[in-house]
Amino acid sequence: MPVEFLTDEEAAAHGRFTGPPPQPDLDRVFYLDDDDLGLVRRHRGEHMRAGFALQLTTVRWLGTFLDDPLDVPGDVLEFLAGQLGMADPSQVRRYTERRSTTYEHQAEIRQACGYRAFEDAEGDFSEWVAARSRATGDGPKAIFTDGVAWLRERKVLLPKVTTLARLVARVRDETTGQLHEDMAALPDPVQRRALDRLAEVPRGARLSDLERWRRGPAPRGSGQAVAKFVEQVAEISALGLGRLGVEALVPPRRLAELSRYGMTATVSLIRRHGDSRRIATLLATVRHLEAKSVDDALEMLDLLMSAELVGKARREADKDKAASHPRLARASARLAVAVGALFDSDAWGGEGEGPRVSQVWEAIEAVVSRADLRAALEVVTETTPPPGVEDPDWRAGLVGRYQAIIPVLKILPGVIDFGASAEGAPVLAAMRSLPDVVAYRSRLKAPLVPGKLIDAEVVPGPWRRLVFGHPEHEDGAVSRHAYAFCVLEQFWRHLKRREIWADASTRWRSPQAQLLDGTVWAARRGDVLTALGLPGAPEELLAEHAATLEAAYREVTARLAVNPGVTVDDEGKVHLAGLKAVEEPPSLTDLRRRTTAMLPRVDLPEVILEVMSWAPEVAQAFTPVSGGRIRMEGLPVSVAACLAAHAMNVGYRPVAKKGVPELERSRLSHVFQNYFRPETLAVANAPLVARQAGLSLAQAWGGGMVAAVDGMRFVVPVPAAFARPNRKYFGSKRGMTWLNAINDLGMGRGAKIVSGTVRDSLHMIDVIFGLDGGDLPEIVVSDTGAYSDVVFGLLELLGISYRPGVIVKTCG
Repeated sequence: MPVEFLTDEEAAAHGRFTGPPPQPDLDRVFYLDDDDLGLVRRHRGEHMRAGFALQLTTVRWLGTFLDDPLDVPGDVLEFLAGQLGMADPSQVRRYTERRSTTYEHQAEIRQACGYRAFEDAEGDFSEWVAARSRATGDGPKAIFTDGVAWLRERKVLLPKVTTLARLVARVRDETTGQLHEDMAALPDPVQRRALDRLAEVPRGARLSDLERWRRGPAPRGSGQAVAKFVEQVAEISALGLGRLGVEALVPPRRLAELSRYGMTATVSLIRRHGDSRRIATLLATVRHLEAKSVDDALEMLDLLMSAELVGKARREADKDKAASHPRLARASARLAVAVGALFDSDAWGGEGEGPRVSQVWEAIEAVVSRADLRAALEVVTETTPPPGVEDPDWRAGLVGRYQAIIPVLKILPGVIDFGASAEGAPVLAAMRSLPDVVAYRSRLKAPLVPGKLIDAEVVPGPWRRLVFGHPEHEDGAVSRHAYAFCVLEQFWRHLKRREIWADASTRWRSPQAQLLDGTVWAARRGDVLTALGLPGAPEELLAEHAATLEAAYREVTARLAVNPGVTVDDEGKVHLAGLKAVEEPPSLTDLRRRTTAMLPRVDLPEVILEVMSWAPEVAQAFTPVSGGRIRMEGLPVSVAACLAAHAMNVGYRPVAKKGVPELERSRLSHVFQNYFRPETLAVANAPLVARQAGLSLAQAWGGGMVAAVDGMRFVVPVPAAFARPNRKYFGSKRGMTWLNAINDLGMGRGAKIVSGTVRDSLHMIDVIFGLDGGDLPEIVVSDTGAYSDVVFGLLELLGISYRPGVIVKTCG
């Protein structure tokens, strides 16, 4: 191979025609306008004009001149010959009889069209590669591909493939090495030693601290489980790495790249790296683990509150309400009879005097006894809240679970550093003082504590009855249990609205936490703009987008007026006429029957093995976790068996076969544990994506530039951090969403597991930019539920057209 990160086919295709250009590209690039014809007509002879036109359009298409100017597809020559009026295009063979003519024409084209040699732009290109590598951490192949486009846009002639590839690899390695050195210089000697100890197994332990942190506590919806996650946050935060400012020095994608490696590589492999890379990897991994631990702790708190406490209290209150309705109805009927008799008493008594109380009671007791009336009053008083107060029944049930939240209240406010907006600041202050309220030893009768310990301003109306009592407790005493739940419930709701946030978190942090500002933005501005391909001044870009949007609005408006299938009602809503289903013709039914009969009856492992024989790099992608060479014969058979077992969720028994070394159960278990990792699966998917894109049937479906993103929801039967409750989709159980992207070639491109159900389409960007192979799509389609104005703008800036199926409304 000429260069290690390019295949032979990719290297051979550099600066050459790989086939005839499509007709739209012929019309766009190989059409000779008046200026082109003026240059061509300077030369005499049809063969000279044709050869000059070939070189002129070839450099425009490929970005370089060909060693043999005539090494072009016949379609290109015929297209140019037609424009030049050549009766016999084969005359162009005479163009290369005089070799110096080729170079003279190249020099003329370079001067007339402004092309530069690569040597003149090598410094600028190296800076671009370094900026791209620093900002994104993309692989050499991605930088190489985009670098070719960068050179062509600036009319820089492409060098040989080895020259360009080696420059990209060298600059990227230098940038990565400098990044590791900069990161390794941040910790002091004590912190460096602490980082190295993370990869060591302490005496008497089975796991290193790094492995233990990567596993984390068992995810369960209980106060003790939340406390264990918070304890891990405290343990990681004690290293003091958050004060080093690594996030201000290193772009997020580079940190994510290092931490992803640190989370999957074996500890022994990390220890074998050089000092700078080892310290940089451990530093990035610990910072990721700290954020992940905060995320997990708050995720468990959210799960505890939504499923185990508030949700359960509401359900139990609803059951109690349903059970109390008959009693309330009977009691209300008795009170209604008594009130009716009371109104009738207006006509009693003499002139100028009201009825006597004894007369009123006689009338009431004639229809309902005094004992029954008193019992009915007690039922109504117990069942209904006072006027103007929200029904507090579910909150009263919540107070009885006080013991479940004590571990959380004692440790959470002091370990995780929270921030708050103006709306959430009072609640955050009350939350931080809760450990003192919980630990206070009161002489009052439990659960009462002195009112001076609390902030009465944060107790809203529905909680006041429970906190202060009804009637209020003597001497201003308050219920410790009710106040603790009052503050915790409000803290949880503000946290979900991001009016309270955790700075160290990734999911629960401030929405503005990742915005670059001040000196940090000034330092990264060039790299960011370079990586995104954005201009330094936004005015021109915004004006271009505004013009595009205006043109789109006008085009849609013009079509609405003449489209009979679209109507707009008085409220401005757009309605589409229903489409009638097209009946399947008999020919389609016959085709489906014959196609089904042609499909061979084979087992899934056989299909996997056959596909792996087509693309040997699939099996080669499964490397051992140790990082060494593969030491097993017949590995593809074992890989196919593991893929089949886990794809069908049947375990190893149906695919294992005693006496066959490749299919022994112990070997299959070993292969899966040591060769199957997210990074090896991603590498194995890449050739499958490329193979699918090369099928003629898939190409008939589409060009691969359109991707649809949607989610599949599953109930998770075991405890898991990403399993969340949602009665609409999971009933009384918990589940998760597998968010995936499928392109119009019929190939799955990437996926992500999301807690519960998908609503925020920011996850969609992770899926799109986490593709296992192929190019980024140009169009992304999603359903209405995933729509987000923020994502629409982000994808537009990234050059991707976002097309959710939203309800269209006119402005007015």
